[in-house]
Amino acid sequence: MRSDPRYPDLSDAQWADVARRLVTATGLAPAGDPDGCRWAAIRNLDHSVHIVATVVREDGRIHGTYRDALHVQAECNRIAAELGHLPRTIPSVTTAKDYRMPTPAISISIEPSGSVSAKGSSDDLSAALLKHAGFQEKADWYGRRHRLPTTTAHADRVAVATHAAEMLRAARYNVDLDPKLDTGRLTTPTDPQGLKVAGRQVLELADQIRGASSAADAAKALDQLLDPDDGVLARLREALEAVAEQVTNLAPDEYELSDRFSSGAELIGTAEAELADTISDLRTIGAAPAGPEPGHPVQVADSLRTRAALARSAAAPAPPSIGPLAVAAPARVPSVPAASAGPVGRTR
Repeated sequence: MRSDPRYPDLSDAQWADVARRLVTATGLAPAGDPDGCRWAAIRNLDHSVHIVATVVREDGRIHGTYRDALHVQAECNRIAAELGHLPRTIPSVTTAKDYRMPTPAISISIEPSGSVSAKGSSDDLSAALLKHAGFQEKADWYGRRHRLPTTTAHADRVAVATHAAEMLRAARYNVDLDPKLDTGRLTTPTDPQGLKVAGRQVLELADQIRGASSAADAAKALDQLLDPDDGVLARLREALEAVAEQVTNLAPDEYELSDRFSSGAELIGTAEAELADTISDLRTIGAAPAGPEPGHPVQVADSLRTRAALARSAAAPAPPSIGPLAVAAPARVPSVPAASAGPVGRTR
C-alpha cells in the first residue's frame, strides 16, 4: 500500500493501524478472531508498506479471496479520506470494475544493439526479481531500467530472460517475453508465436499415439487425454464450466451465452463417459492369447506331430532321449480318441 507523496509520510503506528484495518476489511484476520490467517506488514521504504498473508486459517479453512481487491480499495479510500488525502464523499454504489487493481506490465525483449532489456513497471519488487535473475540495473535520465550486456552469450540470455519471466509472472506481473527468449514456448506453423501452448501439447500426444509401436504405448499416451481426474478432457470440461460461471458473474443477463458453455461442458462429459473403458480395451490389443493347459489333447497331438516330423526328416538329428524309437516311429500321426457321447463313468 502506498500513501500520497504530496503529504507527510505516515508513522509506524499509523501504518500498523492501516495494515490491521485492511486485513480486517478483507476478512483475512477479523478483529477478535484467534483463528484468522497469519499476516505481516513490512515497511522498508517511505510512503509504502507491504502486507503479506496466508490464505489458510488456523482452523484449517481456506479464506475466499473473491472481491478482496474491492474491499481493500474501498478501505483505502476511507483511510485516505480520514487522513485528508481525499474528499470525504465516497461513492455509495461501487462495482468491481471501479476498483479493479491494475496489473503491472513488463516487457523483456532484444534491442537492436543485441542486449536484452526489461522495461515497464519499475517498482522495488520487480527490480529485485530482475536482479535476482541476472539483470543489471541502470539508472540514468531515461529512468530505472534493467539490461543484460551485449557480450552475454545467447544461451545465457535466453535462460536469464525465461527465468525472470517465470518469477515475475508468479508475482502477478503481466510479462511480455520476446518469443526468441522463451524456452518454454512451443510453436506450430499455424501458431508461430507459440501462444497456443495447450493445443500444441495435445498435438504432441497425438504424435505419440501415431508413433506408438505397441498398443500399450498408445494406451499410455491416451491416458493423458482420458484420465478421469487429470486428463485433457476432464480439464477442458472444467474450463468450460468455469467460463459459464464467470459469464454469469460478469454479466448476469448473458444467461444464454452461459448456457452454451454449460452445454459444451456436458457434451465433453458425455464423451468422457463413452470413452471411459477404452484405455483398458486398447491395452488388450495384440496381447498373446493364453496357451492350452499342460496335458491338453491339443498339446499331446502337437508333440506327436513333432516326433513324426523328426522321424521323416533325414537331416534332423534324432533326440537322444528317444533313441532308436524315433527312427522307427511311424509317420502317421495317431488320432486323439474322442470322448464318448454316453454317460460319464469311472475307468480303471
